[in-house]
Amino acid sequence: MDAISRLFGTLLGVLLFSGLLNQAAVAGPHIQSWTTPNGARVLFVAAPDLPMVDVRVVFDAGSARDGAAAGLADMTNKLLNDGAGPWDADQIAQRLEEVGAQLGLGSERDMAWVSVRTLTEADALARSIETLATILAQPNFESDDFERTRKSMQTALRLGEQQPGTVAKRAFYRSLFGDHPYAIPSDGTQASLSAITRDQVREFHRRYYVAGNALIAIVGAVSRAQAEQLADRLTAGLSPGQPAAELPQVDQLLKMDQQWLQFPSSQSHILMGQPGMQRGDPDYFVLYVGNHILGGSGLVSQLSEEVREKRGLSYSVYSYFAPMRRNGPFLVGAQTQNSKVQEAIDVMLATLKRYIEQGPTEAELVAAKQDITGGFPLRIASNDKIVEYLAMIGFYRLPLDYLDKFVERVNAVTREQIHSTFQRRLNLDRFVTVVVGNGKTAQPEG
Repeated sequence: MDAISRLFGTLLGVLLFSGLLNQAAVAGPHIQSWTTPNGARVLFVAAPDLPMVDVRVVFDAGSARDGAAAGLADMTNKLLNDGAGPWDADQIAQRLEEVGAQLGLGSERDMAWVSVRTLTEADALARSIETLATILAQPNFESDDFERTRKSMQTALRLGEQQPGTVAKRAFYRSLFGDHPYAIPSDGTQASLSAITRDQVREFHRRYYVAGNALIAIVGAVSRAQAEQLADRLTAGLSPGQPAAELPQVDQLLKMDQQWLQFPSSQSHILMGQPGMQRGDPDYFVLYVGNHILGGSGLVSQLSEEVREKRGLSYSVYSYFAPMRRNGPFLVGAQTQNSKVQEAIDVMLATLKRYIEQGPTEAELVAAKQDITGGFPLRIASNDKIVEYLAMIGFYRLPLDYLDKFVERVNAVTREQIHSTFQRRLNLDRFVTVVVGNGKTAQPEG
């Protein structure tokens, strides 16, 4: 058991208890913000109760920046900890393991990040930050590591091609976003991965992993002065660079589109939807609360009641908005027997139509608000959850009082707002529907 795990074993009960009490009285943590000398934005929350610090460095370097080389952002991010500065992957892992630190990384359509969680004991903190700074600024991108990562990603693609849910999601994003960068598959294609070169990876890192394109989120038992030193150390080796170019707006769909893709499975996967909203959208809280009632609250949602409880068409049916820098998807999904696909689609669309036309009941709205606000303290009850929120707030330039005002803004949503906003924002006549399965109407992808 590493040092952090032992510490959690001792203090978890106390932390959860005190955290719940504190969050009952305080809407959100106090966020401080500044910019490093070479241009990186920093968001910091002091959390002195536990001798730990979580650091997440986020870059506007997701797959929306891939261009013609689908998978380039993901490959670049995966290669960062395979070797940096004087260390190979094993040496990096050993350096962090010896002080009980944990490294994380990942990439999505909008962003890529690298993170570390470490004790604040002087030697552990210094080694962890030095390692993270080297990974960010001096990745080696060795030939053997590059080829191994390429093969690993290609293998993952082949496995994904055997999963109907994965096939459905790729087709859905392709239909929804068309020529927009969000249509680029984050994990690439077999052809694109085969064509990517080490020079492209180096150039991608040189362009996007720069201070002017970075957001640093810090949460932990350090002072403001110490947090400033950490941020400066992390970005000292980065070029100032420039922020990534603005992404184009997502076009609204002009007509309905349906795809039925043949797949040898006993159940069919159904995805339907349209472009939804972006981070910071003025309708965000209305759509968020409204969708909680429609299909975002699990078994007590309207979609679940109609599709699962009344008709037994699907074990799980859901809906969600996925806001991004530009309008991300509004998605409704379910799995059902191949022979029940059309019935399930008809019920899902009828439920959506009725909700758009009538909105929720007052009782449903009250229950949704209680559910959302009642669970809010647990969503910010630990450092790792707060650092994720900080990264989101900073990356999307949301107000620093976002967490402070979250409960207030949820409680301010009215039934009339939900009704009018869903009527204005959703158009069933322009929905994309993708079905992947072995139903009689499924056709090979053309």
